[in-house]
Amino acid sequence: MTQEPPSGAGAKSPTRFLTGITTTGTPHLGNYVGSIRPSVQASFRADVRSFYFLADYHALIKCDEPARIQQSTLEIAASWLAAGLDPERVTFYRQSDIPEIPELTWLLTCVTGKGVLNRAHAYKASVDKNEAAGNDPDADVTAGLFMYPVLMGADILLFKTHKVPVGRDQIQHIEMARDMAQRYNHLYGEHLVLPEAVIEESVALLPGLDGRKMSKSYDNTIPLFTPREQMRKLIAGIVTDSRAPGEPKDAEGSALFQIYQAFASAEETEALRGAYAAGIAWGDAKQMLFERVDREVAPMRERYHALMADPAGIEAILQAGARKARAEATPFMGELRQAVGLRNLGTRPAAPAKAKAGKAAAPAFKQYREKDGLFYFKLQDAEARVLLQSQGFESPRDAAQMIAALQKDGQPALAALQAKGQVQALPGIEAGDVAAALKFFAEASAS
Repeated sequence: MTQEPPSGAGAKSPTRFLTGITTTGTPHLGNYVGSIRPSVQASFRADVRSFYFLADYHALIKCDEPARIQQSTLEIAASWLAAGLDPERVTFYRQSDIPEIPELTWLLTCVTGKGVLNRAHAYKASVDKNEAAGNDPDADVTAGLFMYPVLMGADILLFKTHKVPVGRDQIQHIEMARDMAQRYNHLYGEHLVLPEAVIEESVALLPGLDGRKMSKSYDNTIPLFTPREQMRKLIAGIVTDSRAPGEPKDAEGSALFQIYQAFASAEETEALRGAYAAGIAWGDAKQMLFERVDREVAPMRERYHALMADPAGIEAILQAGARKARAEATPFMGELRQAVGLRNLGTRPAAPAKAKAGKAAAPAFKQYREKDGLFYFKLQDAEARVLLQSQGFESPRDAAQMIAALQKDGQPALAALQAKGQVQALPGIEAGDVAAALKFFAEASAS
């Protein structure tokens, strides 16, 4: 298990990181460099508690081939383990083995506004595609696709996750999980941890065989554990320009060079850069890339094939991981059930029902991302009337810091932000309404 700091004065609980991979395909070099390798490396930090899961519920949204999902689950599990993931040190489990995840999904569904889900990028993309084709906006859109962000929110919130490593296209899902947690906590008490997205700028985004992003969607991948000679052939097929041996070549923009750089040391990378400038033949450069990649992958490939030959062994590892995960999830889910009123009637008298108006009489900040790629927030009153609207920010952290300042300092923070043009009250909104909303947060913070 993960080593945790000793208990007692001054002890600090480890930061919880959570990562999942959807089980719809075969892992490729891009998955390894962008997710598997950095996550395995991070799992050995003493100050981190890591959770890794196979997102097979999510796979059902994208794939209706049962055999493919089963095979992908096996391949991805074997890939993580072959790459060095230690199931004794981390919590490694299959999503569908944790019944508390769909249960929490329903609790979160009941506090998540439809308007929030309407703004989800995947759903909006489907609607835009349908409208462009002249079809019904929701043609071929399943409820699973629409509810995808809530399931992801449950994945994250069930294990009190602090940090979620994601690409920039996934930031919105973390923001939505925070929104769900805030709403639940406001209604039922402080139970859920608000997660943060971690963007690893240094993690490589590998190009594929055709120079575009390596992706199953483009059919341009190099499978991580493809046989050695097949990997050699695939690398030989990487698209290059027509410059002949002896002609200087550009390292920048070269897919071959970018893949090499993701595996090589700084010294090796500079050596290849020099060879490019000296006019190395493309065939020789591809051979260098193959040898460098195979040097790292070959030991893992042997372990991978041994694991794939023993699916029952992988199943046993996942079942052990599920028991470890449920040792936390089951009691926490009991706490969340208790909070919403799903209780044993024989244990205590039922509390008088609270007036709905009293429960709902609270303002809320909403943070979101628009099509322009910028991050915004707004302040709503108890009736969901928008009181304040922000300008767009490049980073979600900037928007979050503005919200925190308004919640903590109230009117002085509002005046400062308005002076800079970073936030404004909407037409027809009285200053007293805004002041009352900000006062609510100040009092909540002080209590």
